[in-house]
Amino acid sequence: MTTRAVATPAGATAGRRASLVAGLVQAGPLAVAGIAANAGSVVVTVVLARLLVARGYGALNQLTGLFFVVSTPGSAVLVAVVRKVASWRGDPAGAHPWAAVLRRRALVALLAVAAGAVAVGPFVSPALGRHDQVGVDCIVVAGATWVFLCVDRGILQAHRAYRTLAGNLLTEGVLRTALMLAAGAVGLGVAGVAAGVLVAEVATAAQARRMAERTWLRSGAAPPAVGTASLTSGAAVPAAMTPGVASPGAATTGVPAPRRDRSAPRDLAAAVLALAAVAVLQNVDVIVMGREGPRAAGAYAAISVSSKAIVFLAVVVAGYLLPEAAIRWRAGAHALRQLGVTLTLLAGPAAALVAVAALVPRRFLSVFFSARYVAAAGAFLPLALAMTCLSLVVVVTMYLLAVGDRWIVVLLVLGAATAAGATAAAHGVPGATAGADLAVEAALVVAGGAEMVRVHRRRPV
Repeated sequence: MTTRAVATPAGATAGRRASLVAGLVQAGPLAVAGIAANAGSVVVTVVLARLLVARGYGALNQLTGLFFVVSTPGSAVLVAVVRKVASWRGDPAGAHPWAAVLRRRALVALLAVAAGAVAVGPFVSPALGRHDQVGVDCIVVAGATWVFLCVDRGILQAHRAYRTLAGNLLTEGVLRTALMLAAGAVGLGVAGVAAGVLVAEVATAAQARRMAERTWLRSGAAPPAVGTASLTSGAAVPAAMTPGVASPGAATTGVPAPRRDRSAPRDLAAAVLALAAVAVLQNVDVIVMGREGPRAAGAYAAISVSSKAIVFLAVVVAGYLLPEAAIRWRAGAHALRQLGVTLTLLAGPAAALVAVAALVPRRFLSVFFSARYVAAAGAFLPLALAMTCLSLVVVVTMYLLAVGDRWIVVLLVLGAATAAGATAAAHGVPGATAGADLAVEAALVVAGGAEMVRVHRRRPV
């Protein structure tokens, strides 16, 4: 007689708790790296706020917003690479040549963007209210370099190499902090600070390339021989890369590789649209303030940088959620516990941000930025709440893109268009601008949550 063990409620609870703890251990290095990078950004913000005049600091924040708009396709590349590598279902040697081709194409695109930036810089700079083309050129090329960097970061995510990825994030944070501060300290101005960002991104991309190649080798994926395009492998298949594969020996020499997933271009297009909309949602208020209210732009920049740190952290910890959701969804499961881990990691920093904005906004701005930047203190709380909502939208978006949902793209594009109109209607008034931003972001949280429910009801797991 066979006895089947039945999990007791207490045992099930303990299992869920252990799963949550395991997820926190996995994602913890990314969260630590994200917090450290944000701390470096705070140091840069505080020091440059004192080194630059208020108008110059507002201009720097405008260039920072431009960087994130230009670099938006990088997050889309992460989505496409993770989903594509996951689709190989335990055949890393087959994914390796595909990734090499993608990297070459990304490099060509990077060089094209650099040439285009130099060509159109004289026209773009005046449109942004800037008269130094060098700063705009450097920040645009830096954003394009970050997109190129994301090819290798996507490879690290797809292999669940979270500690290695965290190391690359720390490298980027340290280099950007050091080079931006050095440029500001020696009097190179906004253009010099932008050049520091560019150098940091190039160095970080070079390191990510080396890390990704080592990760391929550890997974058993050696580069194919010259002149061949074999998509089979006799290498051992890591368990972490084989969700749903019954036998580790399924991918052996002479056996045709599994059918390839041809959806990478569609994944990339959907992710580009979705994350471009997120970038607009994150930065449209700053860009509008720079145009409509240049005198208040510096003060608004102080609360903007402080509030948007939570969005940057959300993007970082989503580096854990994205591959977990993609891999588990393909295996017929869900990643709701991994979503819970991600939200848990965000909860503490978000609560701290809102508390500071609600209780001591003027004191915080005066201590960290100087008394010159307290004019927009009244807009701090609504903007902090808006960016907390946007961080939730980012997490939900990465989950839905990972599982192949497309309706989230429509919601985000509509939200971005609404945010652009609403913030423009505020005519450069900081409080009204932040309030309009909050209304749009809160509506998107509700819409994104409804889409999550719809997706999981459509496919019960």
